[in-house]
Amino acid sequence: MATGRVPRNAPLSRAAARGGRGAIRRVQENLQVTNLPPTPSAPDVWPTELRLRPDRRSLHVTFDSGEGFDLPAEYLRVRSPSAEVRGHSEAERKTVAGQRNAAIRDLQTVGNYAVRIVFEDGHSTGLYTWSYLLELGRNHADYWQAYLEELAAKGLIRG
Repeated sequence: MATGRVPRNAPLSRAAARGGRGAIRRVQENLQVTNLPPTPSAPDVWPTELRLRPDRRSLHVTFDSGEGFDLPAEYLRVRSPSAEVRGHSEAERKTVAGQRNAAIRDLQTVGNYAVRIVFEDGHSTGLYTWSYLLELGRNHADYWQAYLEELAAKGLIRG
């Protein structure tokens, strides 16, 4: 599937998701998604806004349900949906430590269903689907507590 990319220094307005439910626009340092009519292949959940904070350490996501979440870059990095982090089974899942200062370098749309987050450490292989971002937002407190407990149990630190 083709990747729609919104470069960091894109013009103030640029449609990046073709034929999908949303059009992506970068306004200064903000990546925003605006609603368009649904398509048959559109996901059930749809973000109405993805806003990268100026310090690049947090991504604010708002959904068409009205729910909105501030997702820290560290949290997004350690919960990456990539095979490198998740593995191919629960037994292969890695605990990612040392990400306290994680920052987001770039956001790249992928079709009309996800965003690729490029982190400052070069990690960029996870595709964050809209439904996964919603899950991360809704479960932030529980997932974060489990991560901190896992770090402690393994003698690792946030960095």
